[in-house]
Amino acid sequence: MKNKLLAEFLGTFWLTFGGCGSAVLAAKFLATEGTTPLNLGIGLVGVSLAFGLTVLTMAYAIGHISGCHLNPAVSLGLCLGGRFPGAELPGYIVAQVLGATAGAGVLYVIASGQPGFSLAGGFAANGFGAHSPGGFPLLSALVAETVLTFFFLLIILGATDRRAPQGFAPIAIGLGLTLIHLIGIPVTNLSVNPVRSTGPALFVGGWALQQLWLFWVAPLVGAALDGIVYPRLAGKPQPAA
Repeated sequence: MKNKLLAEFLGTFWLTFGGCGSAVLAAKFLATEGTTPLNLGIGLVGVSLAFGLTVLTMAYAIGHISGCHLNPAVSLGLCLGGRFPGAELPGYIVAQVLGATAGAGVLYVIASGQPGFSLAGGFAANGFGAHSPGGFPLLSALVAETVLTFFFLLIILGATDRRAPQGFAPIAIGLGLTLIHLIGIPVTNLSVNPVRSTGPALFVGGWALQQLWLFWVAPLVGAALDGIVYPRLAGKPQPAA
């Protein structure tokens, strides 16, 4: 169990540091060539890929140790879907919260060294209304986070089923996370992961903490629905070996 929790801590650290780090440090990067201004940033597509790659790489690195949940919503969905023992759920969530907080902390140390750095830029925190990248209201954020989490869990449960092609689950899951970021970043900066939201929010404070409830409630609801629906859709749970 100790190894599982350490793996979840490290994996969630990597997800938060890698995904949010790409948004904070590389999404928009301005430079000059002579007198010509250049934007060398990776943009929304790059950030989406970064989040997908963190999960893909960790799935291969620690999937055989802890299952590579990296997300309380994933742990809950797997538990309700008969894939994960409920007794281990609290420990996983604590490890995930700590990993995400540590990842955000290291990112803050790095990012705050840049001249002109300010948390007013959002620090990749999730939000709605005035704090949504596209100005989307509470209802849009709630629906997007719930639906996108539901489909993310559907991909996870399906890709890790024994009846699915073996060895490809991390690729499907990583690309699935990339896709939902491409959809959801303009709405909320996309969470579908309560601890990914918690890490940056602890540093931003204020509005980010006030709106954090949505980024716990919506992913957990979406994951719980899928944990109930998938076994009825696919039959008896068949976790991959």
